[in-house]
Amino acid sequence: MPREIITLQVGQCGNQIGTQFWSRLIEEHGIGPDGIVQDFALNNHDDFKNNVPDRKDVFFYQADDQHYIPRALLIDLEPRVINTLRESQFKNLWNPENIYVDPSGGGAGNNWAQGYTMAINKYEQIMDMIDREADNSDSLEGFVLTHSIAGGTGSGFGSYLLEQLTDRYPKKIVQTYSVFPNESDKSDVVVHPYNSVLTLKRLILNCDSTVVIDNTSLHRIADERLQLNNSISFSETNAIISNVMAASTATLRYPGYMNNDLIGLIASLVPTPRAHFLMTSFTPLMIKGHKTQIQKTSVLDVMRRLLQPKNIMTSCGTKKGCYVSILDIIRGDVDPTDIHKSLQRIREKKIVNFIPWGPASIQVALSKQSPYLKNKIPYKVSGCMMANHSNISQLFVRIFKSYNMLRKRNAFLNQYRETSIFEKNLDEFDDAVESISNLIEEYKAIQGNDYINWGLKQHQKKMSQQQSQRGQSTKSTSPMTMDTDNRMPQSNINNINSMNNKNNNNNHNRNNQFNMNMNNINNNRGS
Repeated sequence: MPREIITLQVGQCGNQIGTQFWSRLIEEHGIGPDGIVQDFALNNHDDFKNNVPDRKDVFFYQADDQHYIPRALLIDLEPRVINTLRESQFKNLWNPENIYVDPSGGGAGNNWAQGYTMAINKYEQIMDMIDREADNSDSLEGFVLTHSIAGGTGSGFGSYLLEQLTDRYPKKIVQTYSVFPNESDKSDVVVHPYNSVLTLKRLILNCDSTVVIDNTSLHRIADERLQLNNSISFSETNAIISNVMAASTATLRYPGYMNNDLIGLIASLVPTPRAHFLMTSFTPLMIKGHKTQIQKTSVLDVMRRLLQPKNIMTSCGTKKGCYVSILDIIRGDVDPTDIHKSLQRIREKKIVNFIPWGPASIQVALSKQSPYLKNKIPYKVSGCMMANHSNISQLFVRIFKSYNMLRKRNAFLNQYRETSIFEKNLDEFDDAVESISNLIEEYKAIQGNDYINWGLKQHQKKMSQQQSQRGQSTKSTSPMTMDTDNRMPQSNINNINSMNNKNNNNNHNRNNQFNMNMNNINNNRGS
């Protein structure tokens, strides 16, 4: 049974990326822009079904008139982008009840606090839409959010949605595709450091996985690979992101023996709850409307290119630091022996530097190419890498520097103080800074041999602080209450020890992950 995923497109950036993503998905599943399965897909459906399992139900559901509707919510506080979608060829694709545009149409003014405040006021209406989609699912697995962290709607409104999803659906996976601002050039949003810092706090605390898409790297890749001669628009960069989203969900829609659900993908990439920020790369890169010269593709060539810094969509490099985990999703007709040989070559040349405190390897998931695009794809093999690397903290450090430059001068804070969140004080900024500082510190600790002991010390430190706070708050309470509070820290410490034992067992299991992956690949090929 497929496990459904609901997509939330928030803000201008989120809706533009989402549109490109859905246009890619309907092509891969033989669906027309109006949601009707195309004739060639119907005529050859039996042949395709025998060879390639097609799980449309993960991202679509079928209406009574048999046309497919995306499990998606389109949310924006200004009507410009949504109105464009309503007039496009996809106007009959989405469920009109799942489109929300604020009646005032004024937007959030590129202000996180304004977007967050408006989300509080519109919360019930949006959650009713989400609940309706969740109730329509037989086995809901989680949510995927597309947004930008620099603007107002995607950052502020998106942040509030993340908090509410965690509260209302605590057992569901929440993954985001988050677009980070361009740091190399002057941004159109002067307060983007404020918005980024406030959004990062929610991404740290309320997400299971965040795929980082860096605008700086996107523009560089589009310029170098697509040779656009600096005439780069959002259409090209959004098309690149949609390729990554489609490839990273390929094993969910065309499943094999492993990594055929969202939790299976995330579990192998995220070792600890906070260190869940992932780099990504895709090759060979090709988007509609642009001719790209495709060289002969092989498994080794694709896997090596995925590891090259110039193809990674995060501008922090991989020479410093180390990889925590890597998952390569290889699509096409691939011989498992080529996977073995490629992994061996990469290991011999020591291209990848892994963590010193636990076993790690390049995991490989095989997925079939869409049978409906066989004659439209000019390459035989393609690949998408999702990786957890310690040097991604440099991206957060750069955001920190930009934030400090503004905060030292108290620049542009008046527009934040006008909202209810900041009218009394600016403590929310300080809390966000502390969360990001702890994350940067954790990524630094990941590079060392003593990371597990470091994590245990951090938990014990946190528990001791909570114990001292309880002790101060219970001075005026009854003896029974004081006795209950005194017992709590010990139970928390026991929970930490059990979690540590569980992590040790997981590390032991990962020691044989490489062989298990290869066996699964062979079984997948043999079937």
